Amino acid sequence: MDLGAFSISLAVKDINASKEFYEKLGFKEFHGDTMQNWLILKNGEHVIGLFQGMFDKNMLTFNPGWDSNAQNVEPFTDVRVLQQKLKEQGVELVSEADETAAGPASFLVMDPDGNPILFDQHV
Repeated sequence: MDLGAFSISLAVKDINASKEFYEKLGFKEFHGDTMQNWLILKNGEHVIGLFQGMFDKNMLTFNPGWDSNAQNVEPFTDVRVLQQKLKEQGVELVSEADETAAGPASFLVMDPDGNPILFDQHV
């Protein structure tokens, strides 16, 4: 199962303080807007998203259809196909993508320890 690009999405209290901290670890601003309270940072192939006030917990994020540079890849496994495969395996979904639509969509699952995992397709 090809899940696409991987990143960790961090729920931060102070986006500017978090940005400054991760820059000390060698991360560089890649995308986003601190004025909108979100920022994507990269260090090589490692990607961290900083999100202030957008969700309660840190979460794992997979982006079907993207590589680690947010570039479209072909072929890729559509988020709705991934969703269906997980449902067939008995994985409970917290939110679901509309399986009748095409293009951008997302769904959310929780691992056994309550860690959210977001599958977020932008293409």
